[in-house]
Amino acid sequence: MLTSIRGIVAASIFSTTALCAVPAFAQDAAPPSDSSITVSANVALTSEYRFRGVDLSGGDIAVQGGFDVTHDSGFYVGTWGSSLDEDTVGYGAIELDVYGGWTGNIAEGLSADVGVIGYLYPNAGPGDFDYIEFYSSLGFTLGPAEATVGVAYAPEQDSLGGTDNVYVYTDLGVGIPGTPVTVTGHLGYTDGFLTYTDDSKAFDWSIGAEAAIYGPLTLGVAYVGAEGDYAPGAYDFTDDAIVLTLSASF
Repeated sequence: MLTSIRGIVAASIFSTTALCAVPAFAQDAAPPSDSSITVSANVALTSEYRFRGVDLSGGDIAVQGGFDVTHDSGFYVGTWGSSLDEDTVGYGAIELDVYGGWTGNIAEGLSADVGVIGYLYPNAGPGDFDYIEFYSSLGFTLGPAEATVGVAYAPEQDSLGGTDNVYVYTDLGVGIPGTPVTVTGHLGYTDGFLTYTDDSKAFDWSIGAEAAIYGPLTLGVAYVGAEGDYAPGAYDFTDDAIVLTLSASF
């Protein structure tokens, strides 16, 4: 994230084309071309897994991917996963997200996305780690610029210490005319359990750029960070970092 999500960015994870998606189904299972069902997928290799500015891979490279199944009506289901640093983070070695929702245009240049996501940690140690979050966002498009504003709410759960968590964010992407480059920015704010601050409130941010480099391959770079309070000598999960990501969508 914590934010698979994120982030990561929740808006990018739940876009219609599903940026957080992987290996497509076998060819013999693919729907016919006139089907109302679309399967999309992606894989990624990133220098760090940052979820809402928080380092969930212990500063190490993470392998990620998932797939989405979308109906013409806008309803979709999907899953996405990432490797974690088992020793540093404490959630085990794998994060698996399962989600479903609806997305579609509600006016010219305006789209909406609503749904629910479960964050699962299948090989975590003893204790409660899995949690559920509800999300919604609005996307705006004007020429080469796209903006998203959204909110995610995780109700009270044992895995959140018996409390809840609210996350609000905005994302911005501007394509540079005549180039394959898009400049991106993100600002988020967390109020609740999923922070590393003493008062359970934290901002996170990123600024970067991404470009299509060959076929389905995209290369991105971002400067990412978040607020955090740490005891001397403790691992800094929110220290600012430059994150490189190579991804492919299918």
